[in-house]
Amino acid sequence: MDLVIRSVFAFVLIFSLTRIVGRRELSSMEPFDLILLVVIGDLVQQGVTQNDESVTGASLVLGTIALLTAGLAYVNFRFPSLRPALEGRPVVLVEHGQVIGANARRERVTLEEIEAEARLQQIESLERVRLGVLETNGRISFVPEDDVR
Repeated sequence: MDLVIRSVFAFVLIFSLTRIVGRRELSSMEPFDLILLVVIGDLVQQGVTQNDESVTGASLVLGTIALLTAGLAYVNFRFPSLRPALEGRPVVLVEHGQVIGANARRERVTLEEIEAEARLQQIESLERVRLGVLETNGRISFVPEDDVR
């Protein structure tokens, strides 16, 4: 039972940390970030199992994490009012060609990152953007201004 309790604690801790770190940082991982994620996973595993190398211990930990993940997905689906807390909300970064500085600062997104993402989506200037939104998955989506007025 101790392994299950430690697995639940590790799950809640990792979920909380990913919410605190921010979606933009998680969507743009560099190679070092990926290696760091693997190292963190190994450290969490050691903390959860306390060097319990039994098949039963590993099964309990994996089963607990899988059940928590499935349970969280079900709660997210079943209770829409909890989605903002579980997934976050989309944040408007650009409106009618103007960057909303307060939102960009709060999400720790630079003007250069917004412009680079716009270029990747074939938008040459932010002046041509009606709406730029940081989505809950960390990507920035753009709605271009209508050329016909």
